[in-house]
Amino acid sequence: MKLFAALFACALLSLSPVQAQPSPIVIRFSHVVAPATPKGKAALRFKELAERATGGRVRVQVYPNSELYQDRDELEALQLGAVEMIAPSLSKLTPLGVREFEVFDVPFLFPDETALHKITQGPIGKRLLDRLRSKGIVGLAFWDNGFKSFSANRPLYRPEDMSGLRMRIQPSRVLDAQMRALGAQPITMRFGEVYAALEAGVVDGTENPPSNFYTQNMQDVQTHFTVSNHGYLGYVVIVNKKFWDDLPADIRSALEDAMQEATRYAASISNAENAAALDAIRASGKTEVHTLTAAERQAWVDALAPVVQEMKDVIGSQLIADIQQTIRTSDQHVSH
Repeated sequence: MKLFAALFACALLSLSPVQAQPSPIVIRFSHVVAPATPKGKAALRFKELAERATGGRVRVQVYPNSELYQDRDELEALQLGAVEMIAPSLSKLTPLGVREFEVFDVPFLFPDETALHKITQGPIGKRLLDRLRSKGIVGLAFWDNGFKSFSANRPLYRPEDMSGLRMRIQPSRVLDAQMRALGAQPITMRFGEVYAALEAGVVDGTENPPSNFYTQNMQDVQTHFTVSNHGYLGYVVIVNKKFWDDLPADIRSALEDAMQEATRYAASISNAENAAALDAIRASGKTEVHTLTAAERQAWVDALAPVVQEMKDVIGSQLIADIQQTIRTSDQHVSH
């Protein structure tokens, strides 16, 4: 009788709701910047929203600061399924053969955030994301990190001030051409290695939004920061296609909604985060901050205009023309 009772109790336990609950779906989200940056904060917001929207059926594990993979390795890790989600900077997609994403590196193409969002949140942005599916990747969203500025250990007021400097860049034909047009030597380097390279004098300068510059403590190793806003630094949030397609439809829908909200959040904090970082750079007393005057800015635009023309053959003249036309049209609507 005691044996029967024990067996009956075990059977009840095996049927209990606790035991019947499936394990949560885990999304490993790897990125290379600090948690305090706009991307870092947006990743944590997505985690919060996704777990809440799915009632805990999904767990998002965020790995910042290259804890899992350096920026050159994370794309391969995603394709192999070693992580489920990453948010690389747009130029990192070039090795996949989707050259169109390098359009975001073209200097002075986007005059401001409003013009940028006409592209990233409109038909052109969707068309670009759709190009990734054939590579085993699903593009979910564009996240802002702001506009880049130049830094070095000497003043950078005029284009010729860049002459001879060894400037760190991301892997991008556009950025390579940009630095060469300014008389600088482009050096491709992982983001996580930049501080040490600046400290050791392996490179002389770099280009970053203020938030990336400050959260990596580059004010300790760079004496001058020129607010040029010459190029956009954004990210594309991408997920392994097989993992995404295998998700239950309701889970996928909930994650899409969470991503949309996280994207709005990323856009809302980008300007504020960069403005606060710029103030902090000034307050550090270690780095002199110079904002280009209108005349100085025009000199940089003129110096880099040949790069825009050159990149039409690399990226596609039609894509650049479509972007320019979309921005012009939106400006005309605003003026009326």
